Amino acid sequence: MDRSSAILERLLHLHPREIDLSLDRVEALMGDLGRPQDKVPPVIHVAGTNGKGSTTAFMRAMLEAAGKRVHVYTSPHLVRFHERIRLAAPGGGTFVDEDELADALIEVERINAGRPITQFEIPPAAAFVLFADHPADVLLMEVGLGGRLDATNVVAHPLATVITSISMDHEKFLGDTIAAIAAEKAGILKRGAPAIVAPQVEAALAVIESEAAARRADLFLAN
Repeated sequence: MDRSSAILERLLHLHPREIDLSLDRVEALMGDLGRPQDKVPPVIHVAGTNGKGSTTAFMRAMLEAAGKRVHVYTSPHLVRFHERIRLAAPGGGTFVDEDELADALIEVERINAGRPITQFEIPPAAAFVLFADHPADVLLMEVGLGGRLDATNVVAHPLATVITSISMDHEKFLGDTIAAIAAEKAGILKRGAPAIVAPQVEAALAVIESEAAARRADLFLAN
């Protein structure tokens, strides 16, 4: 077992008996880490049910083709945890290497100091530590679960937000109607950050439009 896997296994033992979606734990942890989310490159935050990964991959390819240095955070991974964190590099980003990942996880473990933490909060915390330490032009950040209370939603002033197609998704945590789920996804919208929204069913779009108006986020509907 490599170092990062051993650390992740230890941290998973701190998982609360029940998942209570909240930003309280991760906000406290990020504060103790020195708020690395405030030191990362401009963030494009991506939520939705379908197409988050492909949308993020397309954006990365376009930005890198334009000569931009791009960090990427996605979840879940296919084979190794390292796939979740792509660091900008000349000629295109690369997955974080084992030593850097292990060092970031050790820092998260040290600062967390045995407090309860979930599997949804550990990866973004380590990712923010890494992204803050490496220069880039843009950070593409994919939501893990929902949006409003997802651990990636500690970024106060994203460059832009993206909401892909919404359908029934994690009803136990997000709600049992399209409208309720859309409200959770729209929780990433921020004042002053343009929001690009994929075609949606009427119930989802109505909620997104309402949330955008309330948060004073300019809405752009993709065709």
